[in-house]
This record gives sequence, structure tokens and C-alpha cells, in this order.
Amino acid sequence: MTIRWNVGDLPYGRLVVGLDDVRRVALPLPRTYERVVRDRVKFKVGQLVYLSVSPDERSMGFAFPKEERDGLIATEPGKFFPPVPSDERYNWVRVWLAELDGDELREIVTDAWRMVVPKRVAAAHLGAHPDPTASG
Repeated sequence: MTIRWNVGDLPYGRLVVGLDDVRRVALPLPRTYERVVRDRVKFKVGQLVYLSVSPDERSMGFAFPKEERDGLIATEPGKFFPPVPSDERYNWVRVWLAELDGDELREIVTDAWRMVVPKRVAAAHLGAHPDPTASG
């Protein structure tokens, strides 16, 4: 069950992005499947997790280059926040779902998926031409 809060201080009382929205974006992506692990809904390609929704569905961790993590958090510290200390070694960052709109969600999910899927699969799905020099 997805919890959706109607946040009165958001423009036009828009609904907050929820787990169902994450599913609608993630599950059509090639090779993606969903699993629940320790009360977290995770979206994976093979054994690689690229999204993880918190048990209360208020936040989501996602694959993101760790070299760029601090810069992302610094640009919008009320939206993005660091992973738990045990996950800092991974390409991972977290976001408050209430701070996202549909376009941002789509971009985050797609970019995270691209980090774990072979480049040729991403290129074929997104309609781009794969880089012939890239492995994957």
C-alpha cells in the first residue's frame, strides 16, 4: 500500500510522489524486478540494487556516483541527503520523495537504472545509439 500525503504547502496541493509512482517508472525498464528486503522495496537489475524505498515510503535511496554525491546534496540539502554510514562506500544517495515531482522522479530512476544495466541495453531502451567503444 502506498502512502500519499496531500501536502498543503506545496503548490496547488499536489500529491507527493509515492511507491506506486516509483513502480510505474521503474518496472517498465528492461531487466528490472522488485523485491522486498528487510521491509524495504528494492528495484534491481540482476543482483544490483538501484532503488530502495524506505519502509515508511517517505524516502528513497538510489544509485548515484559517489564522486558527485556531495555536490548533489549541497545543491539541494532539503531534498537530497547522504546514505547511512555503512552505505557511504557505494554509489548511493537518498532523497525525500515529498520533494520530488514526476519529472524529477523519472530522471532519478532512469539515471540510477542506467548505472546498473549494460550500456547497450540502456541505449536500446532510450533510443540512443550505443557507444561502440564502451563495454557492456
